[in-house]
Amino acid sequence: QVQLVESGGGLVQPGGSLRLSCVASGSSFNSYVMGWYRQAPGKQREKVALIFKGGTTNYADSVKGRFTISRDNAKNTVYLQMNSLKPEDTAVYYCNAFFLGQSYWGQGTQVTVSS
Repeated sequence: QVQLVESGGGLVQPGGSLRLSCVASGSSFNSYVMGWYRQAPGKQREKVALIFKGGTTNYADSVKGRFTISRDNAKNTVYLQMNSLKPEDTAVYYCNAFFLGQSYWGQGTQVTVSS
């Protein structure tokens, strides 16, 4: 069982920045595929960014060039740096870990982009 705890959400003006953090339990963090997903009201959950155990990253087209996913294996933590935020980035952001065929989710953190 992997437990995930997100933090860092909040209210930000358009064009602003936020950094989300997700701390994972377990001693095999460096083997987890970590990801960030988001779900806006009335919409399906969508992938935002993934980072694989070797450091390879993958982004949704809508966030390329604005968001950066990174991981610190020593701290069991994955980050999502979000710059140039837009109102359409407003959503609940969820951390995900994929390990040994199992997918684990955090409780989510709200990000609201509004003036």
